[in-house]
Amino acid sequence: MRGTTFHTEAPIADRPTFGPGPPAARPWSDIMRRPFHLLPLIALGAAAPCYAQHGIRDTSITIVPITLSYAYQVPQGDMALRFGNSNSIALGAGVKFKNNYFIGAEGSMIFGNKVNESGMLSQLIADNGDIVDQDGQPSAVLLYERGWTAMITAAKVMPIVGPNPNSGILLKLGGGYMRHKVRVETQNNTVPALEGDYLKGYDRLTAGPAGLFFVGYQHLGNNRFINFMFGFEVMLGFTHHLRPYNFDNGRTDDGQRVDGLYGLRAGWILPLYRHADDRIYYR
Repeated sequence: MRGTTFHTEAPIADRPTFGPGPPAARPWSDIMRRPFHLLPLIALGAAAPCYAQHGIRDTSITIVPITLSYAYQVPQGDMALRFGNSNSIALGAGVKFKNNYFIGAEGSMIFGNKVNESGMLSQLIADNGDIVDQDGQPSAVLLYERGWTAMITAAKVMPIVGPNPNSGILLKLGGGYMRHKVRVETQNNTVPALEGDYLKGYDRLTAGPAGLFFVGYQHLGNNRFINFMFGFEVMLGFTHHLRPYNFDNGRTDDGQRVDGLYGLRAGWILPLYRHADDRIYYR
């Protein structure tokens, strides 16, 4: 018996369409079953642009400046009685925050070749006017100023002038320690009275707490290459003599000293900070 074949006509909606015509609309339920199709629409419709991170050119940023500087200093107070004008080389580092406040530390070396208390060696001078060495030969004895300071500093940058908000008037205060002495140098000769522990009776070693004030200008270039500072600096030390007594006069300098130094300081700055990201992100 030949089977019977039934032909069922496909519904109009399911018939294939040939040639141009409007695309069939996709049911909302089908779209919701694949929600990742909606992500581009959600991103474009609801996202707000996130601006790129700003750099040193247009905003105040956190920076770690390392500064190497030089100062020519004029002594004041008790320091002027002992020494003449001097030089100072300083190295400092710290952190400048986004609010342009700064904390850091710095140390400096003080050196000069003018000693006013040249009479400290008068008792070693022979009748011929020379200081003689162990062989009875004239010896060249030189006196120098030597010292150092160590300070903890706090500063504020006021961006009144400069190429960006990280440059401007720099006000700095510091507190720490000052130490200085007379360096007695006999060069190639050996003078027994100026060797070993005997030398400590002439070096006028002095030390004590000290303060620092600086006002000047700080420049941090937009391209990292031109970075410098300069200004006026004052150091004030409240020091005491550290030796028991002086060999030349037999006295003990146990009084309070006020050792002042002021001068002009200028230096080069190496600023360490992250580069800004120039890309724009969307969230």
